Amino acid sequence: ESFFSSVLYACYGRCLNVCMSGSATSCEECLLIHPSCAWCAQEDFGQARTLNSRCDFSQNLQKRGCDAPFIENPRSGSSLLRSKPLSSKGSGVTQYDVIQIYPQKISLSLRPGDQTSFEVQVRPVEDYPVDLYYLMDLSLSMKDDLDTIRNLGTKLAEEMRKLTSNFRLGFGSFVDKNISPFSYTAPKYQDNPCNGYKLFPNCVPTFGFRHLLSLTDKVDRFNEEVQKQMVSRNRDAPEGGFDAILQAAVCKEKIGWRKEAYHLLVFATDDVPHLALDGKLGGLVHPHDGQCHLNDKNEYSAANMMDYPSLALLGEKLAENNIFLIFAVTKRHYVLYKNLTALIPGTTVEILDQDSKNIIQLIVNAYNVSCSYYHLVLWADPFMLLFPVKCVVCVSYAHYERTVFRECGKHTSGFTIRPVGFKDRLEVSVDYRCDCSCTYYTKTNSSRCNSAGTYSCGICRCEPGYLGARCECEEGEVDHQHLSACREAEGKQVCSGRGECSCNQCLCYESEFGKIYGTFCECDDFSCARHKGILCSGHGECHCGECKCHAGYIGDNCNCSTETASCVSDDGKICSGRGSCVCGRCQCTEPGAFGDTCEKCPTCPDACGTKRECIECRLFNTGRLADNQTCQRMCKDEIITVETLQTDDSNTVQCVYKTENDCVMKFTYSEHANGQSVLTALKEPECAVAPNAMTVLLAVVGSILLMGIVLLALWKLVITIHDRREFARFQSARSRARYEMASNPVYKQSIPSHPMETVFHMHSIKSCNGGVH
Repeated sequence: ESFFSSVLYACYGRCLNVCMSGSATSCEECLLIHPSCAWCAQEDFGQARTLNSRCDFSQNLQKRGCDAPFIENPRSGSSLLRSKPLSSKGSGVTQYDVIQIYPQKISLSLRPGDQTSFEVQVRPVEDYPVDLYYLMDLSLSMKDDLDTIRNLGTKLAEEMRKLTSNFRLGFGSFVDKNISPFSYTAPKYQDNPCNGYKLFPNCVPTFGFRHLLSLTDKVDRFNEEVQKQMVSRNRDAPEGGFDAILQAAVCKEKIGWRKEAYHLLVFATDDVPHLALDGKLGGLVHPHDGQCHLNDKNEYSAANMMDYPSLALLGEKLAENNIFLIFAVTKRHYVLYKNLTALIPGTTVEILDQDSKNIIQLIVNAYNVSCSYYHLVLWADPFMLLFPVKCVVCVSYAHYERTVFRECGKHTSGFTIRPVGFKDRLEVSVDYRCDCSCTYYTKTNSSRCNSAGTYSCGICRCEPGYLGARCECEEGEVDHQHLSACREAEGKQVCSGRGECSCNQCLCYESEFGKIYGTFCECDDFSCARHKGILCSGHGECHCGECKCHAGYIGDNCNCSTETASCVSDDGKICSGRGSCVCGRCQCTEPGAFGDTCEKCPTCPDACGTKRECIECRLFNTGRLADNQTCQRMCKDEIITVETLQTDDSNTVQCVYKTENDCVMKFTYSEHANGQSVLTALKEPECAVAPNAMTVLLAVVGSILLMGIVLLALWKLVITIHDRREFARFQSARSRARYEMASNPVYKQSIPSHPMETVFHMHSIKSCNGGVH
């Protein structure tokens, strides 16, 4: 249903019906056009004047009068063929009947080009047998690691028996190819590549891969084999470990992998691996063949003859033999091997200590990971697809979709899905639904076709020499009288120049643009008015040159919407009260207003009042829009808070309002070129600060003292001026007194009888002169 709707919508947008434009003349051809196409096999369906009208979407066919039982529209599906229940325990007498995948076999019925889905359940059982093969790098840098694992077998067996009662352990080692430039090949290094190396002067000759112990439950033998081993030496840093991994995977009989067991391969190294094409440095141009090459000594005999294996080959062989690979590597190479796990199915990586002290815990952790996160591999020869699956609980579910090829009979008939590391698999057989059920009722020389054709799925296929929807005409019967029946009026073209006249009727040509129809092929569904290149604006259907608009649209090209919902602004008004809604879009009439709903208007008188409410709710959660949902819905402008507001920009509107606390809030309102409104506001309103009592007291006291000092200074100034005037008046009076004494004729100076009396008298006169007369 949803897929049909999307296709139909695309058809409106491009003016093409994928089913009707496919030139299908039979039911089988119709089904191949698209998985959504259907065919009407009803005999009296539609108009006989169109050749491809029976192929359409099933919904369209029913609308045009085709009854549902006559619609051929096969759907894809799946059915269970084998579905044994999942097992819960692995070891014991039921070991060989363990079921870890459900279902085991299904059948898919797929229509060409269609897809279907099915569910897969995978559950690792408890106490399932485990085979663990320990593959160790024995290059010189791993000497301390070799010393650490000499008693690994016993300790590892003790830990693994906590997880399974049926555990077997094997051992192998590797170094690198014994050719230059990978190893030392001079004669003096053949028997002892450590010759002349002071830190460790003795080691065994270089080897590619050596299988030392087949899988066994006798863990003491593992300890014995490890204790016999000595390290070797190669020349370059990378190791030949991938050669060893492939041999351990494909040499199943010699390694001893059990079919009814969980296969773990531990790869321990402290360096990077050689990859495919590296062998060309040593002259090895033959790619690896993916086969087992262990000789009688259980040594890799083709190490110096073939290149290193590729990641693709390695992943294929590991998955083919149900082996879960564990990279146990040092920390500095963890990222490299982590990236390799994405390319090789069924692998994980763990960090190995420099001396391998944590190897047991590392293996246990990796085993637990492998039981909760694994890969499902889809095999459809010659392809292999990989699906990672994480098991959250005890059962993991996987969902698959597979699309088939369009042409019937040219694709595989099945495939398998298998969890990496498990023997269990899901077999999927595929049955492609390429035929229509109505073909079972095909009848040759049918009376419905005037015994001159084959009737099948509602149409006649005429024998050579016969024409017409029911094979009612023979070739050569066309004359002027018959042609006139195919003209709309005298002088006009036969079938409007868009069809052929056959048996007194027009058979319209097919067009890649759409459908041509009508008694005289005068109509089509693609010659109507367009808007922006879209027929009838995508809001109507084209009928004989005229757009038939859908509900809610009007106009010659159906581009005018009668709905006003798109014109309603956030405040609930049509076009924010600044314009009118025309064809579903606002036409702003207020000078300076713009926006989809005329909501933007920096120069409008109410601009500050409208934006004030957004400032209040967004910054201070106050005001009429304080409700969170209302504020978020109506206030979508960008708000920038600043310490100091810049008011010198001529393109911004300055807004000021008084808050409830008698404070003043200031902000500016502007519109960017991209149409976004930007409000720049102060972080906090500007409020008057209440005076401090002590400050007021000190100010009053200071003012009083200052006034006192000023008055005192004025008084002093007045007194000084008065005294100076009085002194000047005195000086003037004294001067007049001296003049009068000098000019007085009756005045005579006294003569003292004794000198001291004279002196005293003179002093007395001076004293008297200092007084006031």
